[in-house]
Amino acid sequence: MYLRTLYTMATTGKIGVFDSGYGGLTVLRSIVDRLPEYDYLYLGDNARAPYGNRSFDAVYQYTLEAVEWLFSQGCELVVLACNTASAKALRQIQQMHLPLRKDHKRVLGVIRPTTENIGNYTKTKHVGIMGTAGTVKSNSYPMEIAKFFPDLVVSQEACPMWVYLVEHNHLEGEGADYFVHQNISRILEKDPMIDTLLLACTHYPLLEKTIRKFLPVQVKLVSQGAIVAERLEDYLFRHQEIATLLSRNGNRLFATTDDASIFNEQATLFFGDSVVSQHVILI
Repeated sequence: MYLRTLYTMATTGKIGVFDSGYGGLTVLRSIVDRLPEYDYLYLGDNARAPYGNRSFDAVYQYTLEAVEWLFSQGCELVVLACNTASAKALRQIQQMHLPLRKDHKRVLGVIRPTTENIGNYTKTKHVGIMGTAGTVKSNSYPMEIAKFFPDLVVSQEACPMWVYLVEHNHLEGEGADYFVHQNISRILEKDPMIDTLLLACTHYPLLEKTIRKFLPVQVKLVSQGAIVAERLEDYLFRHQEIATLLSRNGNRLFATTDDASIFNEQATLFFGDSVVSQHVILI
């Protein structure tokens, strides 16, 4: 595998955050808000997004290339802030790739920390999962939730148009209302006892205002970012061998495999602050 970059950020000690596109920036935002002292490097593989409709093998290969690039740029820990990559590539990378390395570098995902905690939100023990078609098809959430909360009833709803709405900044209005209402109605028809709804895609929090318009007041809306940030803080507390390798200068760097100027404009919407990225090539 060959990786080429048009610039270098190879100082060590950063936390890498990866997504196939922009959505992982909502997770990075939550992590930075909770752990602002660390140095971060975000990589969006926008040139090959979306990952949701790609095969397991393709997602694994693309994700591994991204992880290797982040490692080469001095990241000691990488968070896959992408549900599809977490579902289709994380376990294979952890079990087959990392053991071949002779260092302490680690890769974490967003699914496990979410599924470890989702049962704490529900009183009826009925949970709804809103995700991309790829995430729903993988069945990762029901399988992982069953390991921690075997008594929960889990229903899923694929929301393929929600990513389009977010990336085209159609967060409110007739179009957003139509598709959000349609998907919310479907999942509540599947199980009217749902009292907790998980947004299992990192794009979806930007639709929160519209989602709440059609969500009964008694249903809790849960996003992944805050959960992942909290669990990352706990992970670093429990794994001092990793935490001691991390630099703490409060730096935030951004990279994309697509056009940097386009990325910067879109990324600012997701991250909530101005973003200046550089273009990189993964080969």
